[in-house]
Amino acid sequence: LKNFRFSISWPRIFPLGTGAINYAGIDFYNRLIDCCFKHNITPWVTLYHWDLPYTLQLSDGWCNRDVVNHFEDYVSVCAKAFSDRVQNWMVLNEPLAFTFLGYFLGWHAPGIRNPGKFCGAVHHATLAQACGARVLKTYKPSLEVGTTFSCTAIFSETSSDKDEKARVVADALLNRLFIEPTYGLGYPLNELPFLNRIEKYFLSGDERLLPFDFDFIGLQNYSREVIKYASWIPFLHARNVPASKRNVPFTDMDWEVYPESIYLMLKKFASYNSAKPIIVTENGAAFKDELINGVVNDDLRVDFLKSYLGQVLRAKREGINVNGYFIWSLLDNIEWAEGNTKRFGIVYTDFKTLERTVKKSGWWFKEFLSR
Repeated sequence: LKNFRFSISWPRIFPLGTGAINYAGIDFYNRLIDCCFKHNITPWVTLYHWDLPYTLQLSDGWCNRDVVNHFEDYVSVCAKAFSDRVQNWMVLNEPLAFTFLGYFLGWHAPGIRNPGKFCGAVHHATLAQACGARVLKTYKPSLEVGTTFSCTAIFSETSSDKDEKARVVADALLNRLFIEPTYGLGYPLNELPFLNRIEKYFLSGDERLLPFDFDFIGLQNYSREVIKYASWIPFLHARNVPASKRNVPFTDMDWEVYPESIYLMLKKFASYNSAKPIIVTENGAAFKDELINGVVNDDLRVDFLKSYLGQVLRAKREGINVNGYFIWSLLDNIEWAEGNTKRFGIVYTDFKTLERTVKKSGWWFKEFLSR
């Protein structure tokens, strides 16, 4: 492995979200970065992967516009501390996930179900994304700065008008909500009328603060979604049909194994007039791995990676500007609400002893990279 993507923890740098800097945290990341270079590994740093300092959440978290200023201060400290060695940066990891799952569905922290607060979180995350990028570029213009978006190919369950309308709504939410304001196209309000309440959070001049000319866009794809109309789902009137209910192959996350999804999303992201180079910053699968006699035979993951990488190559051969690929993930780790029950790694983690064992997929990936 010659490239390693990792995130910096905001609370590790600012335990209170703002104010006093924790220099022991900065020292930790300096050692990590130096270790990467010692082993000829290029670090790729993500500035925010969902760990908001708790004290900021007590002040309404991403729903409070002050979070943008606090994030700016945090990014400034990181730029000063690490940009002498770190060239490649990603500002946010999947802003849709931490806003929609955290403030609309309430499945992830902070566990809020409030469409109005969701709109505030969306707007402030988009502002922070552009603000963080500006800080990095102002500090050192030669840095390669991107951000990452989750995305999924959307299909309707049937060809009915209602299901097709539900598909359009789901696509606007899951695939367009953050990338379009980043490209200066605004929020997809026509398809998501409830987002009109986002106007409450706008201040004069915000329209020019939302876009940013990133050097690359990180695309994160795992599967596709099949959507059907659901009158009882508030605001969206659309719901996902679980893969386990559709007689298709699926992972331990109940996500369909559908390799063409990543090809379709590469095409979609590349179709914008102002499209930037794309790097696949996450792709992988969780399966019920077992360590038996020191070996993990995760053939399903090997097949998954082969098929999805084949679709990335297909897109590249068709002229799509995709320039890199990161597996999610190197190690089995904590998968948010699912804890340590879902294993995405190509290296097995014993969560009691923390002993690591390279899986069959890890050995396959090593061989693949050496070709």
